[in-house]
Amino acid sequence: MKLVNTLTTIACTLLVLVFISTTTLFAQANTSKQRILVDVAHGQKFWNDPSAMAGQDSGKVARINYMNGELVKNAKSLKADVTYLKGKITHGDLTKNDVLFIHIPSSKYEADEVKVIQQHLEKGGSLFLVMDADYWSTLEQTNVNDILSPFNLQFGGNSSLDLTGGQTKTGAVTKKNFSIPFHGARTVQGGTPFCFNNENEQDPFGTYIELKNGGKIIAMADGMVSLYMTSWEGVNNYQCSEFMNDSFAWLLK
Repeated sequence: MKLVNTLTTIACTLLVLVFISTTTLFAQANTSKQRILVDVAHGQKFWNDPSAMAGQDSGKVARINYMNGELVKNAKSLKADVTYLKGKITHGDLTKNDVLFIHIPSSKYEADEVKVIQQHLEKGGSLFLVMDADYWSTLEQTNVNDILSPFNLQFGGNSSLDLTGGQTKTGAVTKKNFSIPFHGARTVQGGTPFCFNNENEQDPFGTYIELKNGGKIIAMADGMVSLYMTSWEGVNNYQCSEFMNDSFAWLLK
């Protein structure tokens, strides 16, 4: 009888240990943070890693610190971390991150970089890609359309719209109609348009697409809202943080 009792006790103990271990692993899996990877290795005109700007112009450093602070706030609200990519994009980089954030690059992506970004999307990852008018970077300088082409998205030439100010439409990405900055942009075709100039909706400057496997893309043809420019030409309450929060929330979903 003692042997039976002992074996029963051991079995119960093992069951408790297995339950505790499983619960711990489940909790860890559900509290692990998602990651936003910011590309700063392809001639980005504005974004940079704030920890790598020693000796640079103080005004530029202050601006980068502000933008990074706003991005980190958005990420924290979504239980995500922000990291910076300072070299060639590899498969290993993207497997460790959920969203790749590319903002106005001015150099080309190598063929294998394009391939791994596309594979990242095909496997359910997300991309937030921002371009702007030719003043900052041309489509000859950077081959971002090579990244987008398999997904029926393309950036075009400079937009003919010149009225300052834009807005979003409530939908899959933005929960409300946000007021966002616009001043000079390029066109973007494909996907579902959701960002428009205040003048009309003929040339949207923001669009999104969700792939069958869960991969997501937001393509913006104006960079102001993703620079957190809440003030421009007399308007001081553009809802940049709200827009970026909803955008990253959808990309991380």
